[in-house]
Amino acid sequence: MTQRTLAFRRRLLHTTLWAASLPVVLLMAAQSGNSQASSEAGPYERTYRQSKSAVERALKELQPSMSGRLPALEGFALAGDHPLNRYQRAYYQSAVQVSSTASGGSLVRVNTKVTAWYADSIPSRSGYQLLSSNGRLESDLLDQLTDLLASNPSATSSGGSSTESLPMSAPTAAPTKRPEIAEKGATEPTFSAPMPRLPETGRTFSSSLEQGLPAQQLAGAKNSQKKPADQSATSLQAEASSLEEVLKNQAHPKNLVAIKKTGTPVVASPSLNGKALFLASAHDEFEMLDFNADWVHVRISGLSRGWIWRTSLEMPEGISDIPQAATSARPVAADLFQVTREETAPFPGDWEPLRGKNVKIISVQKIQENEKDSGAKAKLEFAKSLIDKNYAELAAKSKELFGVVLIFDSVDGGMIAATFPTVQQWKAGTLSDAALWHQCFFDPPETFSVSSLSGGR
Repeated sequence: MTQRTLAFRRRLLHTTLWAASLPVVLLMAAQSGNSQASSEAGPYERTYRQSKSAVERALKELQPSMSGRLPALEGFALAGDHPLNRYQRAYYQSAVQVSSTASGGSLVRVNTKVTAWYADSIPSRSGYQLLSSNGRLESDLLDQLTDLLASNPSATSSGGSSTESLPMSAPTAAPTKRPEIAEKGATEPTFSAPMPRLPETGRTFSSSLEQGLPAQQLAGAKNSQKKPADQSATSLQAEASSLEEVLKNQAHPKNLVAIKKTGTPVVASPSLNGKALFLASAHDEFEMLDFNADWVHVRISGLSRGWIWRTSLEMPEGISDIPQAATSARPVAADLFQVTREETAPFPGDWEPLRGKNVKIISVQKIQENEKDSGAKAKLEFAKSLIDKNYAELAAKSKELFGVVLIFDSVDGGMIAATFPTVQQWKAGTLSDAALWHQCFFDPPETFSVSSLSGGR
């Protein structure tokens, strides 16, 4: 067999194998395309049996939930070219479209845009970027709409079309030939169309039309032109007043609370041992749902809820950060406890940040063992005063002392431990009181837990 024959057979074999594998390649490409298309589905939509007008009225009540600032991107946006923790100042804006269905109901589509400031190591590359929502904001808004329609019986009635038609001028009849002109075969004289009112003349019709019409017909034409315009202006004015009222109510909410210091934790339950959902920044605002002497229940976004230490918030007007009655009815912490001993020794507990390290240990006792007001809140208040008092010594001996430990010697006592870096951040103002406690060690934890809501407001 010649070399030429062998080369021809090898080329024939390669061509046959490529042709056989081509359908498999095309099938894989089609599946990949379908998968990509399904992963980029959107916007989110839901069908309701209520009419379009009823749904739109309900959406007006949910207007404050359609845009605002996000406390964090995690859980709300999809990671793109950069990690989500590299973004700051995240905002969202939801667009809603409502259309009628054949059955008389309505179809609601929600599409949300998320923007955030990307902080790059090279300042010229920093800037606001558009991120993809993961669908949580859209689902929360649709859930709120579902709950609102279910709780409002009047929303189930058909309200007709929600589009309000503005009054329009009556159509002008086509001009006809005058008999005398038709008999002579003359052409119809041209009339100018109605013109807007001019400031310098105050006239609505052109001079040629005024000359060609009798005074009575001219007055009637002016009145017929003025009436629809007045109706349109009245309707527009009413709609503008309604929008101004909505904006006024949105611009001045009375149930918002603001974060005092950056690093304030928002926790899942009203307890010092509650899981921290995220750390809020200074001036972040949340809708207040309820509060008591220690905690404030807030709405994070949609159906998401959280709890914030009350002293870490700026409360709405007329509500004190700390109730006056609670502080005046109880003795101060300095009258309830006293320091019995101070020493430097290795950390006596099993906590990784201080394990095997030297700390300052302060032993505390109750002045009166049966004092009923020396509970968890009083212990925390006295512990805060001792940490503040001993900060100067910790800073001077930062290479020898790695933290401070407070031991309450009593039947319901316990231990509180804090590292020097945590105390340093608290003294510098970057950590609030609540954030300080959430970074401390408590043993046993239940001894220092502050009770949850008892009786609401």
